[in-house]
Amino acid sequence: MIAQSLSKRRIAITGSTGFVGTALVERLLRGIPDCELILLVRDGRRTPAARRTTREILANDAFDRLREDHATSDESFDDMCARRITTIAGDVSADGLGLSAEDRMIFSTADTIIHSAATVSFDSPLDQAVEINLLGPVRIAQLCNDLGITPHLVAVSTCYVAGNRRGTAPEELVSQGPFAIGLEWKDEVESARRLKGDTEASSRQPERLSEFRKRARSELGAAGAPALAAKTEQLRERWVRDQLVGAGRSRAASVGWPDAYAFTKALGEQALTESKGDVPVSIVRPSIIESAWAEPRPGWIRGFRMAEPVIISYARGLLKEFPGVPEGTIDVIPVDIVVAAIIAVAAAGPDDAPAITQVASGGINPLKYRTLVNHVSSWFTENPLYDNDGQPIVVPEWRFPGRGKVQTQLSRAKTAIERAEHTMQMLPLRGRQAEFAATLETRRLEVERALEYVELYGLYTECEAIYQVDNLMQLWDGMPDTDREAFCFDPRVIDWTHYVHEIHLPSIIEHARVKSTPGKVKTADRTTRLRGQVLDPKRQVAAFDLENTLIASNVVESYSWLATRRLDGRERLKYVARTLAEAPGLLRMDRRDRTDFLRHFYRRYADAPVEQIDTDVEAMLTGLIISKCFPQGIRRGRAHR
Repeated sequence: MIAQSLSKRRIAITGSTGFVGTALVERLLRGIPDCELILLVRDGRRTPAARRTTREILANDAFDRLREDHATSDESFDDMCARRITTIAGDVSADGLGLSAEDRMIFSTADTIIHSAATVSFDSPLDQAVEINLLGPVRIAQLCNDLGITPHLVAVSTCYVAGNRRGTAPEELVSQGPFAIGLEWKDEVESARRLKGDTEASSRQPERLSEFRKRARSELGAAGAPALAAKTEQLRERWVRDQLVGAGRSRAASVGWPDAYAFTKALGEQALTESKGDVPVSIVRPSIIESAWAEPRPGWIRGFRMAEPVIISYARGLLKEFPGVPEGTIDVIPVDIVVAAIIAVAAAGPDDAPAITQVASGGINPLKYRTLVNHVSSWFTENPLYDNDGQPIVVPEWRFPGRGKVQTQLSRAKTAIERAEHTMQMLPLRGRQAEFAATLETRRLEVERALEYVELYGLYTECEAIYQVDNLMQLWDGMPDTDREAFCFDPRVIDWTHYVHEIHLPSIIEHARVKSTPGKVKTADRTTRLRGQVLDPKRQVAAFDLENTLIASNVVESYSWLATRRLDGRERLKYVARTLAEAPGLLRMDRRDRTDFLRHFYRRYADAPVEQIDTDVEAMLTGLIISKCFPQGIRRGRAHR
């Protein structure tokens, strides 16, 4: 029934470069042989949309099975793709999807539209989440109405539009449920856009720009005007993004959602159903999407999803604790089950009213959070990762503390490391100090990553909603056996022990490229790697800093040596006193601009007799420079030559 319903149809897909989108393209090409696909892909900065389709979608290993099938057929894989796939350049965050007149005509030929484009990051800036997740589906429906077409629009949403509710979460619009609080999506759009403008303006206030420049100078030192300007602008843009990310979290939390992603997805459903016009709409809500159960092969995954970073950090011993409700349900669903459900909904056609289908496991095949943690712990106990010394890493035992406690512990650790780093910045970094500074930076990044995971995903591991799948199972019950075999979307088929131990964990270990076999790492240490980069014959230039790299001296010491070599003891004391009095000003000058600092000293050589300088520099070479040289530094320079 599914193959017949979608046969010879033109199916437009947004978000095809993503995890679900890639799997969807592969499944349609393989499972519906006579359908054609229109892929709406955004132009990259340097890569046109059509090239992105080839490189980012069709080159993915999801299509290996199709390639093998076409290796022995009359039509090659590339020829089949060229015949059945049309790429149009567009962007769901732009009005009219940013389509050219020609691409609008191509889009107008679609019989079905599957909208899976989204910003799925849980820490997206509020304005970005609003433009893509909320207004994206609205723009698609509006374009269809403008073109006078009524294709079946299947919008991919998320179960987490239910927000922070507990208990049963039915397959109904949140805005029409008993817990609706009457939000107006248009007001939220206007507010987010206004906030974006206000934040940009605030970031350009003189006091803020001064602070960004001060921080840039603190990080780079006297690096020169271009580098300082680039760093200042980078810090300004980062500040704007951080403010908008924080605004998204705050706004979502204030109205009962865990983050801006779920919040804008919920408003996107409401906005779509209110503004769809004559376009028939179906909504598919998956829960947490993870690696494939069976199609295109067990364990197939694209990129790291929600669970993978947490699992890898746990296996490496970096995540000592993580919040969660041990008796709660962690609602995970394999990507191929989601894709099969989307295709089945598209084939079934629209109802008179927008139909909502949730694709989740918690209601009929639950995986408890404690059970998942036990599975992961036992697997990594039997199959540990190894550290750089070849020793197995013992995974920690999680005690499921509250999210607030874990955040507090990590925040304190981060503060302590940052203070240590600040102290190290005041010291000359070479040798052991440089190694220690690098270790501090690595540790800080690990703590920041752990804190980010807790802040982003902690609410999901504490979620106590159970997502109903009545519509999903009704669709499944009405399918013939041939469709059930070709497009399985019954969550009850999942054996969680087999899935975690034999499919999911082996897959993410393969993709994570972590050390999973014993034996000491044979890769060179950091110093050797850096040395190899410097001495690489492909390099044309290697710059060696003089001060504290080749010699243990600087411009102040060399000038002082010359200035005092002919003075008597009393005059030398006067010179030292004057120099010490100048020291605070010299330090400020050096931090502000190294060029001004050097110029300040070089001016002191004005009117010096050239003959005397010639004599003095020879004496300084033997009396100061050579005695202050680092032999290893000199050897390194000679090795480069």
